[in-house]
Amino acid sequence: MNLLKPIKSYTPYHSPFDPCPPIGKKYYRTPPQLYMTFQPPNLPQFSPREALQKGTLWPAFYDYYENPYDRRS
Repeated sequence: MNLLKPIKSYTPYHSPFDPCPPIGKKYYRTPPQLYMTFQPPNLPQFSPREALQKGTLWPAFYDYYENPYDRRS
């Protein structure tokens, strides 16, 4: 497992006595700030309008959320 990937997964335990079918693999995302030890000086910035839309001032900390459970056709 690569710990530096932003999308991680795990398989929940399924008991042999559980009458329900196994859930399967679960996915979760980790935020980009976990992989930066400190905030470097002079990072590029979004415009104020774009920063409000994206929820952060710095592109390095922006992480688009894509639902891994959506069915793609």
